[in-house]
Amino acid sequence: MNLLKTTRETLLRPLQAVAGIIERRHTLPILSNVLLQRSADRLAFIATDIEIEIAAHLAVEATGDANGITVGARKLLDILRALPEGAEVTLTLQDRRVQVKSGKSRFNLQTLPPEDFPRMAPPEGGGSGFHMPQGALKRLLGLVQYAMAQQDIRYYLNGLLLVVDGGELRLVATDGHRLAFTSRTLDTTTANRQEVILPRKTVLELVKLLGDSDDPVEVKLAPNQARFAFGDVELVSKLVDGKFPDYNRVIPQNHPKLMKVSRVSLQQALARAAILTSDKFRGVRWMLSDGSLKVSCSNTEQEEAQEELEVDYRGESLDIGFNVGYLLDVLAHVEAEEIECALGDASSSALVTLPGRPDFKYVVMPMRI
Repeated sequence: MNLLKTTRETLLRPLQAVAGIIERRHTLPILSNVLLQRSADRLAFIATDIEIEIAAHLAVEATGDANGITVGARKLLDILRALPEGAEVTLTLQDRRVQVKSGKSRFNLQTLPPEDFPRMAPPEGGGSGFHMPQGALKRLLGLVQYAMAQQDIRYYLNGLLLVVDGGELRLVATDGHRLAFTSRTLDTTTANRQEVILPRKTVLELVKLLGDSDDPVEVKLAPNQARFAFGDVELVSKLVDGKFPDYNRVIPQNHPKLMKVSRVSLQQALARAAILTSDKFRGVRWMLSDGSLKVSCSNTEQEEAQEELEVDYRGESLDIGFNVGYLLDVLAHVEAEEIECALGDASSSALVTLPGRPDFKYVVMPMRI
């Protein structure tokens, strides 16, 4: 039975969209497979890791019988990538095997029953939803995702807080040492405030899959899952169960020392100084005085780096230490010519903002140097 006849590139696009969540090693062999589900006029590629399910749809010209099959995702992806550009590819189903045919190449792949493929359960209860441009959501996620924890025992930090409150969307990420916050006004107003924690893997997949265009993404939030639909892709994710820290208490208010500096100049100075830091100790020292910021660091081999920058600052001198990686992260992800830093004393966290942009805040804890 013919499943599909199309070009290599047309087939690669939906397969690449879903294959990112497939782990290489699984206790359940079928989780290494992609479900190919044929309806009358389209073919759906569906992948899952139990926590996330991604479906990408491909319109097909010839009508066909509704059918489903699961096949090894990595093998099919590698075969398609190895074929010449523009090659015509035919997928057929024969005796519980999928045959990939292109030119004089033939590949017969094992399959597993589609009824054994675990699908995400429908959401429980009602929920709210909103629309926004794909590019806007991608930029918002990019502004905060680097501050998520990676393998913290406080599992709710290994994700991103998404808050819909009236006509505003807020995204917050923290690993306990730094916090990133951003917000955006929505076109529609929701009646109920809703807070959900998206898993880290879900956030990273969204950043990868969302386009930079103004094409819409539809977001639906239920008590137990979130759904994102854009273009031919639909991503459904379970949510992290837990209570996210009160981010408003973490963001410092009324710090007296205000410094304005070129983002690129500071980024380059910190990157040079970071060369002499070690994996175990990433500390960098800031010595702030009128019109000047000195950046220095040293290592266990008694090597030292020092940089000096002209800054817009008038006030008391300050000597404070930070993890240089946390500073470089924020500087790499914001797009602004200048940044503003609000500082207290050597034991107070610093607040990084963008001039004229109240929708972004980054808090970083100091460290002892």
